[in-house]
Amino acid sequence: MDSPHHRYLSGLQQRELRYQRCSACARTQFYPRTLCRHCGSAELDWLTSSGDGVVYSVTWLYAKDTPPSNIALIDVAEGFRMMSTVTGVPTDVPLIGRAVRAAIADDAVVRFELVAP
Repeated sequence: MDSPHHRYLSGLQQRELRYQRCSACARTQFYPRTLCRHCGSAELDWLTSSGDGVVYSVTWLYAKDTPPSNIALIDVAEGFRMMSTVTGVPTDVPLIGRAVRAAIADDAVVRFELVAP
């Protein structure tokens, strides 16, 4: 049987952002686990996210000889929060509260892009 981590990575390779919902308590969870983190049930369903979300929080990283980058917490539409990055935005653009959409590239990493207002 595949581990939750392997099933998640398999989804990314297919450009799908997968998460789990517990059949017992109906709560959503991310990062995938073998048991529900809310009630302990092993009855977990795998679902595919729309990839839509809103930036909850963000911080910018500045390192010598590299362009600035960000780390963001994204509230995903299906009810979970994940850490990622928002690509293609300059440091002076306010991000908190902005709509974003997941973009999964060939490297199987989830990054988010701003959605035009």
